[in-house]
Amino acid sequence: MLNASHLRGVFPAIPTPVNADDTINAPAAQALIAYLLKQGIDGIVPLGGTGEYGALARAERIRMCKLTVDAVAGRVPVIPGVLDPGFHDALQAGREFADAGADALMVLTPYYTTPTQAGIREYFLRYADASPLPVMIYEIPYRTRIAIAPEILHELSRHPNIIGMKACNTDMYHFLRTVAGVDESFAVFSGEDTLLPVHLAAGARGGIVVTASLLPKAWRKVYDLAAEGRTQDAMLLHRRLIPLMNLAFAETNPGPMKSVMDLIGVDSPCVLDPLVEPGAELQAALRAVVRPLLAEFEGV
Repeated sequence: MLNASHLRGVFPAIPTPVNADDTINAPAAQALIAYLLKQGIDGIVPLGGTGEYGALARAERIRMCKLTVDAVAGRVPVIPGVLDPGFHDALQAGREFADAGADALMVLTPYYTTPTQAGIREYFLRYADASPLPVMIYEIPYRTRIAIAPEILHELSRHPNIIGMKACNTDMYHFLRTVAGVDESFAVFSGEDTLLPVHLAAGARGGIVVTASLLPKAWRKVYDLAAEGRTQDAMLLHRRLIPLMNLAFAETNPGPMKSVMDLIGVDSPCVLDPLVEPGAELQAALRAVVRPLLAEFEGV
């Protein structure tokens, strides 16, 4: 059973390659996973926001999870996102992903209802009690409008079936307070490409990184430098990736990144409604940035 000791390093948050009819493009998905495994990633997170969870049909979500599990074949953990807003749908998704062979679940804070902190606490305790797999909490308040108080995270971190979190709260003091009080059995992962070395220096054990789907070795180098205590070197390398991040997130993720993934042999640029293909100017600018980085870090 996966636990916090297995949560280290760089876990790419992968896009879902799709066809024009909104179904999974299986060959492209398999090519992406093969590329990432060859480049030495530490885990894979399909079906989060980058994976367009909310726009995929439920059957396609399950199919993508199973495809990822089969392609990975036990070499690294597979932790799909569960982004349903309601408890019962979220639990059903978790059970379906467990049946598909996932190792853990990344469960989003319940949104739209705007729960109290007591409600958030109850939601995750109840979910963890019922879940067939270990749970990582997914906190991303700039998408959900819901932040989890550090004190609540400290309490949740002591539940035996809650093993970590993806932290996308860009408030650094909130992050510092969270890391200061969580249990040793709980791994805090950075969920922000833009803050990864800072989060690692502050106590994160790894990162769930969007643009690592393109440049896994570059991001693994950032992680390795930080893990060795070479924070300044990690920051300097991260600074070189700022142009990539500026362009990859210039329009809603994963549109820009999908548009250039043919550069790594994954030709599947389609996005799902309500997203649209990024403009030609953005695509051209992103290609100009990605090509030399691929040549330098990934051997592509």
